[in-house]
Amino acid sequence: MSQHAFDVGERRAVYRVIAERRDMRRFVAEAAVPDDVLARLLQAAHAAPSVGLMQPWRFIRITDDRLRRGIHDLVDEERLRTAEALGARGAEFLALKVEGILQCAELFVVALGDGRQRHVFGRRTLPQMDLASVSCAIQNLWLAARAEGLGMGWVSIFEPAALAELLYMPDGAEPVAILCLGPVPEFPERPQLEIDEWALGRPLTEFVAENRWPSSTDAGLPT
Repeated sequence: MSQHAFDVGERRAVYRVIAERRDMRRFVAEAAVPDDVLARLLQAAHAAPSVGLMQPWRFIRITDDRLRRGIHDLVDEERLRTAEALGARGAEFLALKVEGILQCAELFVVALGDGRQRHVFGRRTLPQMDLASVSCAIQNLWLAARAEGLGMGWVSIFEPAALAELLYMPDGAEPVAILCLGPVPEFPERPQLEIDEWALGRPLTEFVAENRWPSSTDAGLPT
């Protein structure tokens, strides 16, 4: 074992928080997140890796109730359009609870920056690395929230241009996530979409290959 490894209890805690993270939609009404906890969560997000240290994330905390309702309206409009696009599964989709915008203690919109850092190494061939970096920040926040006993849900059902206009974002900035954060009644043992029978997670062996793109006869991970 590496001399730099954490001790066994610390390692177990890391793997536990990864395994028990859930995309939450149900929150305790009228709850609050203490300021010191919120500061720790945002610092955890800001500690995320980013290509070329570009730090492209922007976190907008929504504290205006009218603005919160406006964001909810945008999501609800897109929910209906998504249901229509799903065709035969549209009614099934509408029965799902897909957000907790009006109930969560804290609401954030996460956006990419305004595009001023265009020439960062790693983006010449992979320009999407700014989005990958923002996703790392969101994951850090998600795991830290779970460790603090708080739930978080990533809402992606919205029209980016409409949300950008609502929040007076400059040209080049782009919203990529609405995050619902706060105390929750419980953490389900499985992902909610599995419980709702919308989809089933697939095993890791289907996603790992060696030396080349996998074929149907590849064995995957060693047992």
